[in-house]
Amino acid sequence: MAEAAELGSVSSGIRSMFFMLTPNESSFEKVEDVPLYVQQATPYFVGLMVLELVVGVLKTGAPGVTISDGFTSISAGMISRLPMLLMRGCELTSYMYIWDRYHLLELPWDSAWTWWFTFLGVDFCYYWVHRSAHEVSVLWAAHQVHHSSEYYNLTTALRQSLTQQFTSWIFYLPMALVVPPSIFAVHIQLNLLYQFWIHTELINDLGPLEWIFNTPKHHRVHHGRNLYCIDKNYGGVLIVWDRLFGTFAPESDKVIYGLVYPINTFEILYVQLHYYFYLWRKSKTFKKISNKLLTFLNGPSWRPGKPRLGDHSKNPKITGKEVPYNPSWSLPLQVYVVLHFLLVLRTYHDVFENKTMLSQLTIVGMTSYILLTLTSLGFIIDQRPRAAVLEMLRCVVMVMMQRHSYVKPPLPSLASPTEAFVSLSLLFWGLQSFSQLISTKKKAD
Repeated sequence: MAEAAELGSVSSGIRSMFFMLTPNESSFEKVEDVPLYVQQATPYFVGLMVLELVVGVLKTGAPGVTISDGFTSISAGMISRLPMLLMRGCELTSYMYIWDRYHLLELPWDSAWTWWFTFLGVDFCYYWVHRSAHEVSVLWAAHQVHHSSEYYNLTTALRQSLTQQFTSWIFYLPMALVVPPSIFAVHIQLNLLYQFWIHTELINDLGPLEWIFNTPKHHRVHHGRNLYCIDKNYGGVLIVWDRLFGTFAPESDKVIYGLVYPINTFEILYVQLHYYFYLWRKSKTFKKISNKLLTFLNGPSWRPGKPRLGDHSKNPKITGKEVPYNPSWSLPLQVYVVLHFLLVLRTYHDVFENKTMLSQLTIVGMTSYILLTLTSLGFIIDQRPRAAVLEMLRCVVMVMMQRHSYVKPPLPSLASPTEAFVSLSLLFWGLQSFSQLISTKKKAD
């Protein structure tokens, strides 16, 4: 019986990744009964990423992902979920508020018609969430994180924004007038999970499915910075919205991925926040208050005298020979970053698993440590001058957290080797920092 239940759980988990759950098995009366599909999907994320890596090597001879870019994408995904430690998701919280006070009609939660209506409704709303995130600069400041990778693989799907969740909830509120929160809570998760597998170059054409569904072929176009790709193919699960509203573009020329102006860094907080600062600087160049405001409300390429969405006439010309930003760095440093990243992944997992038993102060402290670690490792990848000092300070914090059991080894049997590794890390970066200090003093003299 236990084995059958486990197999059923695995089957359900895999099918949830492709929106293949039936209404009967994914309809719930209460929000509390809705599974945490996204949180439970971690093993399937990892499994599919490993599968893509292996198939990519066998098919093309190359892995299709670099350590530096993959680290940045997964780190962005981790950061995007950190607010969940301190509050319930904005989308569900706001939805329940409207439902409790203003709903006009209560569709039956156990009806297949309600399930399919919600499927269409959530995907329709997502289309407008996504389109607005490209057409309104202050929303693009959040969404650009997802487009900042110059690679296109399953890790790119995890490159999510910390701030987009604080505005996207608005677009789903009309559904709260008729659709029970429990059904919405299912579909908002499944809609997101579906979009994971379409971030790959290994799947080419899916035949007739291309007419109805969003597929890897369609979504590759969306991630391109070629002129024909910009502001196209916004659909989540269905591509029919793009066909209806004139934003569809088929894949043609080789797609060059990433932002129109690549950011060329792996420092995670910069990836998340740099565009907000750019908009502020841009607004300060205009004298009129109206132009200052329109900097944030119009399209990213807008300037006075241009259409609302601006134009792309000054975009860098795409030749098809562009090479992604991938600075060389030593193999020992790559191994070091991977090992410390695995350690912080364990801490990240532990804090989510035990958040109900931890104090708010402890959660804030552990969240700060996770952010510090991801930032410091990004500095190492970027080979910044201050990387040694920052990493030395992080290792000091890590040693202290290890002493108080806030940082644990991947396995109990690895406790001693992990403690030794962290201590050696602190010693190494301490010596590096001292060496830099001596070198700086010599130059000053």
